[in-house]
Amino acid sequence: MRLGINLGYWGMGNDADNLELAREADRLGYSVVWAAEAYGSDAATVLSWIAAQTEQIDVGSAVFQIPGRTPANTAMTAATLDTLSGGRFRLGLGVSGPQVSEGWHGVNFAKPLARTREYAEIVGKALRRERLTYDGEFFKLPLPDGPGKALTLTVHPVREQIPMYLAAIGPTNLGLAGEMFDGWLAIFYSPEFAPELLSSIAAGRERVGKTMAGFDVVPSVPVVIGDDVEACAEPLRAYAALYVGGMGSRDRNFYNQLVTRMGYGEAAGEVQEKYLARDYAGAGAALPFEFLDRTSLIGPRERIRDRLSAYAESGVTTLTIATYAGALKDRINTVRAMKEILDESGLGD
Repeated sequence: MRLGINLGYWGMGNDADNLELAREADRLGYSVVWAAEAYGSDAATVLSWIAAQTEQIDVGSAVFQIPGRTPANTAMTAATLDTLSGGRFRLGLGVSGPQVSEGWHGVNFAKPLARTREYAEIVGKALRRERLTYDGEFFKLPLPDGPGKALTLTVHPVREQIPMYLAAIGPTNLGLAGEMFDGWLAIFYSPEFAPELLSSIAAGRERVGKTMAGFDVVPSVPVVIGDDVEACAEPLRAYAALYVGGMGSRDRNFYNQLVTRMGYGEAAGEVQEKYLARDYAGAGAALPFEFLDRTSLIGPRERIRDRLSAYAESGVTTLTIATYAGALKDRINTVRAMKEILDESGLGD
């Protein structure tokens, strides 16, 4: 099992801190640093900045929003980042949600699975430097009856194949991740619930004659180290409530649906009701401690070390940590401690 670090969104007043975290992770031998985007900072610029100031660590998008770029533009960006970083880029994709897709990007959210399939096929074709032609439901290249030409990517990425990851939650999208991608970007990952999710990925891989060998399972896991386990859970309530309660509309919140499938349906409903009513503190308080505990690494070092085995045994190959608590010094100490804990556990790759 390898370690990664998720820096989340840029531009929230923590930019300098996040660069220092990336540098420390690079120095310690972490495998990858991920950056996100929503409707503020874009991930590509951030990753270019980080890549220029690190030496060995991979840089990955978690995620590039599918409605925010044409597939050809994503291929161009991926190839450029891979070249500039010396072959250290990982391409993570996700459909975002209907509110951002339609409200921010002006792209209809209908049939996200079919759109993702076409999108990934075009990105892959472009990165393989094949002449770009495609006749799909959502994308047609070149456009028919016009002056467009079937072109070939002029940039040569450092690697023959840039790793592609999909952020997926629902069973059909998980199947697509297994079928077409090299890895899965997971959120609210619980080792106890993992078999249900990973079975969908395995089924997708089986459909195309693949096994789980070499497939990268990458959950983003909050980490808070301290003696009082319940106190360590408190800084995670606001982040979890935002996703479970506020990421999406009342009837189309994929994170809320995931938490419901995990067995916390009543709590998920309460969190959403309170969050949509702008009772953010109440929404956070409604999250069961058990849910937070199962989807994060919290408490004393020994407890976290023991918990790591559950992640490894469930199939995690890259454990991506997120440091939500404390000043920069505390967060750097968390990055260092997780490397030490993994080494002590004997589970490191």
